[in-house]
Amino acid sequence: MSGKRIGVIGIVIDQHQAVVAQVNTIISAYSNMIIGRMGIPRPEDNTGVIALIVEGSTDEVGAFTGKLGNLPGVTVKSALTAKKNG
Repeated sequence: MSGKRIGVIGIVIDQHQAVVAQVNTIISAYSNMIIGRMGIPRPEDNTGVIALIVEGSTDEVGAFTGKLGNLPGVTVKSALTAKKNG
């Protein structure tokens, strides 16, 4: 298993109401990786932004962001530290 890294995942959700339940289901499934979460709803634009602080292997983070990014109207970007923990 590769070492764990700390990083951030940024999620932008367009047409917020259409996919918010699916986004939250996926986030809940990966809750063991999440250190912190900040969500900013934008009801006037029907959008939302979520920032997650995570700790996991590159494979784990990739699987997580891949599932989120496959949802329609969801854009995901991640950045991980170069230093491996563990």
